[in-house]
Amino acid sequence: MSSPTLNALVHTMRYEADGIVSVEFRPASPETDFPAFEAGSHIDLHLPNGLVRSYSLCNPSSDRQRYVVGVLNDRKSRGGSRYVHQQLRVGMTLPISAPRNNFKLEEGADRSVLVAGGIGVTPIWCMLQRLVATAKPVELLYCARTRKEAAFCDAIEALAREHAVPLTWHFDDEKGAPPDLATLLAGKGATSHYYCCGPTPMLDAFEKSCEKLGYANAHIERFAAVHVEAPSATQGCVVECAKSGRSVEVPPGKSILDSLIDAGLNPDHSCKEGVCGACETAVLEGEVDHHDGILTKIERASNKTMMICVSRCKGERLVLDI
Repeated sequence: MSSPTLNALVHTMRYEADGIVSVEFRPASPETDFPAFEAGSHIDLHLPNGLVRSYSLCNPSSDRQRYVVGVLNDRKSRGGSRYVHQQLRVGMTLPISAPRNNFKLEEGADRSVLVAGGIGVTPIWCMLQRLVATAKPVELLYCARTRKEAAFCDAIEALAREHAVPLTWHFDDEKGAPPDLATLLAGKGATSHYYCCGPTPMLDAFEKSCEKLGYANAHIERFAAVHVEAPSATQGCVVECAKSGRSVEVPPGKSILDSLIDAGLNPDHSCKEGVCGACETAVLEGEVDHHDGILTKIERASNKTMMICVSRCKGERLVLDI
């Protein structure tokens, strides 16, 4: 079954930077409370055009009656961000998911180093507010192509100034080049925890830099709107469902999720694009061909879990905890 949804009111929409708006949701029914959330969480918007898109929460996690997301009007939009910018309006209601967190903040860390790239600032801004509120050591590196395309700059600068948070800006047009993350992150401590959200080239550079510098505590989150590579359709497989005792044929070109649904099973799911985490399923046997945008290289190599909406079997058989 699809994840249960909440009925949300579009309370406020605000211009944040060129091509970026923030959207504040509040419960559509005053007697209803939104579930609490942690820094790094995201929600799924079930848009009226039939699309489901995931966006990180950027307001303080201490808030209880509102969720705020930042949405970039993506030049490569397949209909999600374009709908938000062109058709979503204050006063509308729509279903949203409860918050999920694939980008957890380690609040007990000696120090946190936050790295934001463009619209990837949304979960990073939430983390910064949480760490400042709990008086934990933190610093921020904020990168964008231009200053006018960087959201929340004034609020971030004010908070950093008030709480003496080290803050580094890097705007490509002003610096004349993309950021050299290996240089910018050098000397910040092997026990610190490092977080990065941004476009794929930046995430790749971040992971390589942390590996080069010997930083084991590196965490990333990919954009919800990133296009997930379509799984190979050259062969099918058989999925054995340990809990239900069912065996389901998955033909070439069809996802495991859709095959299970057609067989009458009801696995939890939402985005069907490998970015929300709702369909994450434990793998008991078999080797996975991963195509999601969530799991780290280490998590993929462990072969313990998979996103059944996009990932497939490398062999002929998978045993899942369903």
